[in-house]
Amino acid sequence: MDFSIKVDPSTWQRYISTPKKGEAVLTDSFLNKGTAFTAREREELDILGLLPPAIFTIEQQLVRVYESFCAKPTPLEKYIYLASLHDRNEVLYYRLVHERIEEMLPIVYTPVVGEACQKFSHIFRRGRGLYIGIDQQDHIEKILRNYHSTEPSVIVVTDGERILGLGDQGAGGMGIPIGKLCLYTACAGVSPYSTLPITLDVGTDNEERLADPLYVGLRHKRIRGAEYQKFVDKFVAAVKKVFPNVLLQWEDFLKDNAIFQLERFRDELLTFNDDIQGTASVVVAGIFGALRLTGGKMSDHRLVFAGAGASAHGIAELFVSALVEEGVPVDEARKRIWTCDTKGLAVSDRPGLEGFKKEFARDRAELASWKVADPGRISLEETIENAKPSILIGVSATPGTFTEPMVRKMAALNERPLIFPISNPTSKAECTAEQAVTWSDGRAIVATGSPFAPVVHAGVTHRIGQCNNAFIFPGIGLGVCVSKARRVSDGMFLAAAQALATHVTEADIAESAVYPQVATIRDCSHSVACAVIRKAVAEGLAEPEILNGLEETVRRAMWFPEYLPIRYEPTGLPTRRHAHA
Repeated sequence: MDFSIKVDPSTWQRYISTPKKGEAVLTDSFLNKGTAFTAREREELDILGLLPPAIFTIEQQLVRVYESFCAKPTPLEKYIYLASLHDRNEVLYYRLVHERIEEMLPIVYTPVVGEACQKFSHIFRRGRGLYIGIDQQDHIEKILRNYHSTEPSVIVVTDGERILGLGDQGAGGMGIPIGKLCLYTACAGVSPYSTLPITLDVGTDNEERLADPLYVGLRHKRIRGAEYQKFVDKFVAAVKKVFPNVLLQWEDFLKDNAIFQLERFRDELLTFNDDIQGTASVVVAGIFGALRLTGGKMSDHRLVFAGAGASAHGIAELFVSALVEEGVPVDEARKRIWTCDTKGLAVSDRPGLEGFKKEFARDRAELASWKVADPGRISLEETIENAKPSILIGVSATPGTFTEPMVRKMAALNERPLIFPISNPTSKAECTAEQAVTWSDGRAIVATGSPFAPVVHAGVTHRIGQCNNAFIFPGIGLGVCVSKARRVSDGMFLAAAQALATHVTEADIAESAVYPQVATIRDCSHSVACAVIRKAVAEGLAEPEILNGLEETVRRAMWFPEYLPIRYEPTGLPTRRHAHA
């Protein structure tokens, strides 16, 4: 699996140098070109006769693999096919995803990745990334050193407890880190040679998984408390020692745990939580985009949440930051937000109110004039009626949460209400895009977490903007890595939201879409990365020299899936794959 990228001093052409020959070349997904190996390469690498004689270009290969992709009868079968292609030919896989990004994104990630995680043990073909069990906690450094890259740039890690809106999937949650890192590469050009997906396996409380004879994870109840935290602490300590410069992204941890781990480690290493900070950034970007359509300022808005998990926490804090940037005092900004959960509106005198809910809970005195059936349990509908929000955001993972009366009330209160049912996968959305458009008589500005088809109402087409973290986190990672930032700050996520909103075009606005077309996502990631770097420099987290020729520097850092010439060179190579090839 050894290779490195070199430059021929006589031609300045980049090429791959490897000591491998024969079958070893064909079974290495980073080296394998399949039928695209040239005549010289076939001779030099001792693979002559191991392939059919015809030599194809990558464009010709794309015709073949796309034909096979289209022949698969279900989205899950398409996912399995892409995973197989990924395992045998990295460049061709990423080229296919790049060329057909709008079609591939829902397969590679949401919504199909949710089903893939649920059925992970039954569709498992080949290991990718690292699985670290709590029973292996004294060997974490050794496990990390087993990985092919000595200098990964990005790690995405999960413990599988809160996979999308599907709950505890245990080891099956590995589909999330794999999918997220595919997006790092496809959307922002982060080299696939330098990405590392990790699952921390501490067991699962999912009885269906535990009863499944094919389940690939540890077969016991989920370990919690001090023993769990000791394991996580050991993991972070090992990462800091083995990969001191890596960016660590936390993914799909349970709400309180996610918030705790972020706060515990955010000042120790380069780290962020996409569910909290990435979701916040993309949602706030959508609100900025909506301002292009509605006019006015961010500070004109009032926001109600349906759901009070980690995502709501992050969105609320970043929304407050955006208001403060416009000059609104912090205390006043916080009063523009109302949070509802399964017990109704979060009120300060509710017993056992958790940290985030407590921060944004409303005092009973300010609700004295509200007209409600039961002051002890104020419903979401009653909150909308009395708080008169302009924005309704669903992060509850409960379909049907947004009812017709609620949406109609939002439309009665606002000429262009913002309705964002963003829970994933599609089956967990608080309402459908069509319902939001229809119930608001075509006036709602709608964005969803998973892709929905355009909605035609009264002869007008509404393109449904996708409130997809893929617009944000790959660019964040690219910017952090290129700038060699010392920490990931909250300010970077607000800067990223503002940068993304600039990519909403007049054509998007004409269709009531507050996010760019997915086809432009690499350009969006480039802008996000540049904004992150500028913010890092402004905050003293990166060296100012990076600003010289910044946009070109970022553009050059974005890996593109193309075949390079391969040469057999048996000596002077690293013992493991060069991370930033």
